Amino acid sequence: MLLDIQEIKEYLPQRYPFLLVDRVVEMDLGKSIVAYKNVTNNEPYFQGHFPHEPIMPGVLIIEACAQAAGVLGFKSQDKKPKDGYRYYFVGCDDVRLRRPVVPGDQLRMEVNVITNRRGIYKFSARASVDDELVGNMSIICAERQVVVD
Repeated sequence: MLLDIQEIKEYLPQRYPFLLVDRVVEMDLGKSIVAYKNVTNNEPYFQGHFPHEPIMPGVLIIEACAQAAGVLGFKSQDKKPKDGYRYYFVGCDDVRLRRPVVPGDQLRMEVNVITNRRGIYKFSARASVDDELVGNMSIICAERQVVVD
């Protein structure tokens, strides 16, 4: 299964500059997803982190993995934000960041469902660049129904 940026926007409410998933290249509904974020020198956070040695903030690596998890959750449940659903990032555990992500890198995010109980999902996530481990973590998301205007 392949999703481009336009299709991803149907499943994630985030928008530039906070939309951190550019492409989905693999998905096994209810089980796993592989997605990419193309890291460019134009990312707004590089102006301050750090101007002379730009590094993608670790919290945004975690957020990118959480967004990939959100796409997997939405697609697996056949739900969309426009239908009044949200996946909220509610926590992460066992985070280990091992190398910086810099402009020109293509961040690969591999996310797997560990559990889904009453709308609370736990995922394992692995981020890498060129087959080199960037970080790994457990991510917790909560599915909620919201009022849509």
